[in-house]
Amino acid sequence: MPVTFALMGDFALPLKSLFTHLGHRVIPPPPVTENTIRLGTRHSPELACYPLKVNIGNYIESLERGADTIVMAGGVGPCRFGYYAQVQREILKDMGYDFNMIIIDPPQCGLEELWQKLSSLNNGKNWRQILFALRVFWAKTKALDRLHQKALIARPRQKSRGLVTRVYREHVGLLDRAETPADIREVCRAWEKALEETAAKAPQKPTRIALVGEVYMLLEPYANLDIESTLGDMGVEVERSIYISDWIRDHVLLRNLKLKRGGSYKRAAAPYLQHFIGGHGWESIGDTVLAAKRGFDGVIHILPFACTPEIVAQSILPRVSRDNHIPVMSLSFDEHSARAGFITRLEAFVDLLRHGRAPGAKPCTPRLAGEKPGKFSPLG
Repeated sequence: MPVTFALMGDFALPLKSLFTHLGHRVIPPPPVTENTIRLGTRHSPELACYPLKVNIGNYIESLERGADTIVMAGGVGPCRFGYYAQVQREILKDMGYDFNMIIIDPPQCGLEELWQKLSSLNNGKNWRQILFALRVFWAKTKALDRLHQKALIARPRQKSRGLVTRVYREHVGLLDRAETPADIREVCRAWEKALEETAAKAPQKPTRIALVGEVYMLLEPYANLDIESTLGDMGVEVERSIYISDWIRDHVLLRNLKLKRGGSYKRAAAPYLQHFIGGHGWESIGDTVLAAKRGFDGVIHILPFACTPEIVAQSILPRVSRDNHIPVMSLSFDEHSARAGFITRLEAFVDLLRHGRAPGAKPCTPRLAGEKPGKFSPLG
């Protein structure tokens, strides 16, 4: 069966590897473009989350290319992601598409339940073949995250603008073609060597910004207007608060082994928020506090327009910003987001942070609504 899925950054790469090793024909969606957004927006509810609209566009483009099976993750809790799959399935059925949707919800009864859900995708493979496919999938996922983390550190120290991004894309292509864990390790070694050649002779200490927020918006560059590369080319070192391997580990493995998750961010968030509010709202609060403790110059909070958990977090972040003396800016994205204004806001925020680091400069102290205007307002 021709299998497809939604795009979320480069996670399509390990997913394609997994389904290919299981003997499926994989039809990944084309890269997200204005046409993807136009299709998704036209056929989705107006006030639906931005990621849902992008996913609908992904599925339409894949179904038009011949896919007949959609593999979609599910969710639990108050976040609307928990019923994305059901809403998307009904939209696509109403449009006349004939397909099967396999929903991989977070298992509630242990890993055996997950195995049963995945059994419809094993395509008659024996357990050794399935375990090898999963092993390569996990190795590629971890390697992809490693490549990405190194790129974020190297980009503000590069010889010329865009160099690290070009080298990164080349090695992602090599990772895509890797067939075994040994091949994957070789790509990672080549990546480390290539990064050494991109570094400037005397790089300056860069401004450091932590990115927190909703996982899809953090991982999909088209949805967040490629904020990581943009900041890196401005000379900013970026650290993302979550990677796809983190999400899989926390929501699939540790959850089903009954192990505690996220103790550090929960403790950090405790003075402001002490319970799960859906999505990654809790993490956004805790990760901002942790970024302040680790000496970051600022935090950018990324959320899709009308995302309830992140709106709750956004309302708390001004106090977190003030108490921990770290500037925070929230950026909300939807299909109407424009790059020109986005760049202007990023440049202003980075300039503010660099001014705060200058010798003799007073710290940039955020203000809460109702207080007298100060030098910095955390909300955009």
